[in-house]
Amino acid sequence: MTEFTLPTYDDVAAATQRIQPYINPTPVMTSRSLNEALEAEVFFQCENFQRMGAFKFRGALNALLQFTPEQRKAGVVAFSSGNHAQGVALAAKLLSIPATIVMPLDAPAAKLAATRGYGAQVVTYDRYSEDREQIGRDLAEKHGLTLIPPYDHPHVIAGQGTATQALLAQTGPLDVLLTPLGGGGLLAGSALAARHLSPGITIYGVEPAAGNDGQQSLRAGKIIRIETPKTIADGAQTQYLGRYTFPLIQSLVDDILTASDEQLIAEMRFFAERMKMVVEPTGCLGLAAVRADKARFRGKRIGIVISGGNVDISRFGTLLAN
Repeated sequence: MTEFTLPTYDDVAAATQRIQPYINPTPVMTSRSLNEALEAEVFFQCENFQRMGAFKFRGALNALLQFTPEQRKAGVVAFSSGNHAQGVALAAKLLSIPATIVMPLDAPAAKLAATRGYGAQVVTYDRYSEDREQIGRDLAEKHGLTLIPPYDHPHVIAGQGTATQALLAQTGPLDVLLTPLGGGGLLAGSALAARHLSPGITIYGVEPAAGNDGQQSLRAGKIIRIETPKTIADGAQTQYLGRYTFPLIQSLVDDILTASDEQLIAEMRFFAERMKMVVEPTGCLGLAAVRADKARFRGKRIGIVISGGNVDISRFGTLLAN
């Protein structure tokens, strides 16, 4: 047994009500040509149309809305490669909470600019040689800030689960759910929602082939740590699952699949050309896994969470041109 309290579906349901006044109701979209090609029904939860362009706003907002008056006055600190940074920065702006965000030097320029644009103070670090968690803890201790990590926090996990709650509210029960997997906040929260609302569902996380720590962890029955993976899926460049996310994934998720950078680029092109959407590489993980193994998913009703659409336009063009 763990010595801390894991979130439950009730926490996801409460988060749905708590954040409702602030979030965008994101669309569920389909593609007739894709359904024909896959011989399946695919429903995309389009979190690329969420405020600040990603699902991360949900978890950040759910966490900050539960701050005490003292915590709000002192401020929040977070560390993130981009989308959690923007999510915390925007939530903090809306709630008048000072925000400090620790971001890697090589984070996409659009994500750095957007985070600063929401009024947050950005502290940069080298993701290959410095420990962002230690930097965040040091800042929290020095300035009396509340640290909200990008995935390993019960309020964050519950907030992320609201994306799948919204998906299933529109589609009804599904056969399969796939979400991108980095640190596991989205997958863990989504699994809580899906197991309650669609009990017979099969749940997959999908991570970059270059960074399959989650897949290794599920196979080994313990958290496996890896070096920072080199992948275009910057939202999934995590080194290990968390103490909250891993036990939830272990108990609720059926398997973890992977996709290569080349597959992600192909799906970025599909979304742009056929569905007229900008989707960041991490957001393409779910569809890439389905297309790579069509036999597994044939005849199924499939939900896929598109995690976000925050990618530099110049980089977007370069990736698609190759």
